Amino acid sequence: MSAPPLVFDHTLTELETALQELGQPTYRGRQVWAWLYQKKADDFESMSNLPLGLREALAQRFLIQGLKPVIQLTSKDGSTEKVLFALHDGKRIEAVQMSYRGGRERRKRVTLCISSQAGCALGCTFCATGQGGFQRNLTRGEIVEQVLFFMRRLEAKGERVTNIVFMGMGEPFANYDHVMAAVERLTDPEGIGLGARRLTISTVGLVPQIERFAQARSQVNLAISLHAATDELRSRTMPVNDRYPIPVLLRACRAYTELTHRRVSFEWAMIDHVNDSEEQAVILGEQ
Repeated sequence: MSAPPLVFDHTLTELETALQELGQPTYRGRQVWAWLYQKKADDFESMSNLPLGLREALAQRFLIQGLKPVIQLTSKDGSTEKVLFALHDGKRIEAVQMSYRGGRERRKRVTLCISSQAGCALGCTFCATGQGGFQRNLTRGEIVEQVLFFMRRLEAKGERVTNIVFMGMGEPFANYDHVMAAVERLTDPEGIGLGARRLTISTVGLVPQIERFAQARSQVNLAISLHAATDELRSRTMPVNDRYPIPVLLRACRAYTELTHRRVSFEWAMIDHVNDSEEQAVILGEQ
C-alpha cells in the first residue's frame, strides 16, 4: 500500500480543493496552510482551530512527516549539525545546519544546506553523492520539509534561519521545476516568507537551466561549482564539462549577469595536487 501524498507538496489552491472535497468551507485551506508554514506544525492534531473530525480526516488523507531523522551528528564546537533523513520510500538524504557569527555586528547567523535529489547522476569524482549514483528527484514538499525541520528546532530556542543554500545532495538544476516550486514556497510571504536573496542555488553548470533561470529574473543567488580552470581537468573531475565546457558555461554566466544584473559566485573546492596549483590559479584569473 502506497503512502498518502505529502501535504507539503500541495499548493494553497490544491489544499482548498482538498478541504472542499472533505465537505469543508474554502477558508479551512488557509487555516491548514497557516498551521503548516507560519506555525510550522508537524502533526494535524495540534491544529486546534480545526474540528476534531477534520483533523482525523486530514491525518488519513495526507502525510505530514515525510522525513524521518535517522542519524544526527554534531561538530565538537556545536556549530554544525548534519542530519540523515529517511524518506517515506526508504531513500535517504542529508541536510546540514551551520551556525556562525557574521557581519559587522557579528550577529549569529544560521545557514541550512539542503538536498534537492536522492543521489546524483553527474558523477563528479570528488563527490561522494555523485559516486553513489542517482535514485530520484525530491518533490517540492520534501525540499521544503527539510527547512521546516530545522526551523522548528531553532524557533524553540528563539533563533531563526538566516540563509539557505541548495548545496546538499543532488544537482538542483537537474530537478529544476521542483526546486523552483520549493523556492516559491520558501519565499512566499504567506508561506515561510524568507527573502529571495537569502537563498542560493548551486549548479555544476547545466547551461540550459542557467539560461532558463536567467529568464525567470529570480532574486535568488546563483553559484557555479567550477573547481577547475581548464577543460581537460574539469572534464576529468566533472563529466558534465564534456557537455558544457568552460567557455560555454562562462558565456551563459555572462549572459545571466547582463540580463539580471545579478552577481554570479564561483565555488572551488581545493583538492591537493589536483586543482591547487599556481598554474590553475593563473588560468582562472585570465578567464
